[in-house]
Amino acid sequence: MFRDFTIGQYYPGDSVIHRLDPRVKLLGTVLFLVMVFLIRDIPSFVLATAFMCIVIALSRVPVRMMLKGLRGIFTILVLTFFFSLFLTPGETIFVIGPAHATKEGLETGIYMLMRLSYLIIGSSVMTLTTTPTSLTDGIETGLGFLKKIHVPIHEIALMMSIALRFIPILLEELHRIMKAQKARGADFESGSLVQRVKSLVPVIVPLFVSAVRRADDLACAMESRCYHGGEGRTRMKPLRLQKGDYAALAVILAVFAAMILLRVL
Repeated sequence: MFRDFTIGQYYPGDSVIHRLDPRVKLLGTVLFLVMVFLIRDIPSFVLATAFMCIVIALSRVPVRMMLKGLRGIFTILVLTFFFSLFLTPGETIFVIGPAHATKEGLETGIYMLMRLSYLIIGSSVMTLTTTPTSLTDGIETGLGFLKKIHVPIHEIALMMSIALRFIPILLEELHRIMKAQKARGADFESGSLVQRVKSLVPVIVPLFVSAVRRADDLACAMESRCYHGGEGRTRMKPLRLQKGDYAALAVILAVFAAMILLRVL
């Protein structure tokens, strides 16, 4: 399960999406996430799905890798659906004990499942096709105007990039620690909920220690290389928008405008 999270991982490639400017991909991801919450009917659902499928096909990232990220939140998806089904007031479809499943709850549950799934997949597309360095440069350059009001945008971009990069590393570390504890006789699946929570203590403590150690090693490595933030820092490959970036930006804005029209009409 811990290897099922795709956010923060990078899939090497030379596709159209890989070559796009990271600022365009960041803007496209933000607008797509906004589009997901604007979906309320079949036409808008079809538009968002078609846009997402085209982007995935152009990225040349295996579909199974995109969908793998959903396995990590499968329980959340199921709980969200059933909460929406039974807790949303409306026309009753069937009854299970004191719980009433409603037509409005079924519709809300389906849309919530779709929104959560698209949020994960949309975010995964950006991280799978963008290196951490490019992501940091894209955030810093795209939000560079905030420096005028003394916002430390470089430090913020660096922290976000490191946090994304640490997600798969810590999950892999968690997987190794759990395997080591199981080899020593630890049981994480049987017993009551309280017992299972207590059994995770021998996992959480070494994971926390490992995370602190990795952070300290990273800080030492940055200091040994005389890293002092973004002031006066240059880039080997400055970001410049190409014709393909402008074309992609036009398509993204056109799809977003179409979604707004579907929402209004």
